[in-house]
Amino acid sequence: MRGALSWLLLVACVGVVAAQGPLPAADTSPHTIRFVNVGNGVRLEVLDWSGAGMPVVLLAGGGDTAHVFDGFAPKLAPNLHVYGITRRGFGASTFSSNEVGPDRLADDVLTVLDYLRLSKPVLVGHSIAGREMSSIASRHPERVSALVYLEAGYPYAFDNGTGPTMQDFQSLTAPQPPPPSDRELATFGALRDYYMRVLGFSFPDAELRQQRTTGADGRVGGRREFPGSQTLLTGMQKYVDIRVPSLWIYALPHSQGRWIDHVTDPKVRERARAYDRALTALTERQAKSVETGLPSARVVRLNGAHHYIYLSNEADVLRETRSFMSRLPH
Repeated sequence: MRGALSWLLLVACVGVVAAQGPLPAADTSPHTIRFVNVGNGVRLEVLDWSGAGMPVVLLAGGGDTAHVFDGFAPKLAPNLHVYGITRRGFGASTFSSNEVGPDRLADDVLTVLDYLRLSKPVLVGHSIAGREMSSIASRHPERVSALVYLEAGYPYAFDNGTGPTMQDFQSLTAPQPPPPSDRELATFGALRDYYMRVLGFSFPDAELRQQRTTGADGRVGGRREFPGSQTLLTGMQKYVDIRVPSLWIYALPHSQGRWIDHVTDPKVRERARAYDRALTALTERQAKSVETGLPSARVVRLNGAHHYIYLSNEADVLRETRSFMSRLPH
């Protein structure tokens, strides 16, 4: 799991999976699972947390599966009908290397909406999912009611030339926390504790089990490599025309996690401060480009939140998302 580190790791490859198929999971989240064919032998894992009210579809960030929302989604579900989609080439969703790019991934989402017979749902996406949401909003605004960008509003999702470029963000290098020790890889519970110690929050058990193999002795094994990882930034486009109501939530300034507060090496601390200053400046420029380029959009800055903003600042994200959705026409 790349979760602890820089937001730039949203495009990192995690783990090794030679062939797609059911992955081990200790999944206690109250959802059902089905698979939806989207063409050419590709089928996507779709989670359904049920709930009454407006349909909401959660789209995971790069490298993650829909199970990353296993804790967050049920808290939306009482007043909304919540679904989640695992992108092609990740987790249990299959992959075709012949079809890649943001519009292809966005069309996958539209195919799932057709299968589920969802009329104008709200799409809520994390990180690189902003590309898929902007693709849909630009090409098929009639298909969705609104969009919520959870740390997803970067140049791959909105670029009108007034903000930074993707190259600006990719030029930044964040200091890395210490990897989990052998003791912290003894069980998935210990690995959850590692993330809690390093980040201040952890990941659902089912998501951790999607991301790593499990040894015969029950120990946490190596990372899985999902075949879709290499295509996440294929076909970069400059989306500008977002023609539906939208909420953009940024971690600004970002948090790198708890671990940085305990670093004693002055060189590492200075690197971390320099990274924070540079990332804060770029993210603020990006947020302002959205505010000026999309005057009707709501832009929220959460001070000290992590890139996994719905995990580090769950209550804030739930509050802002519910408030935004309460103002949508029904």
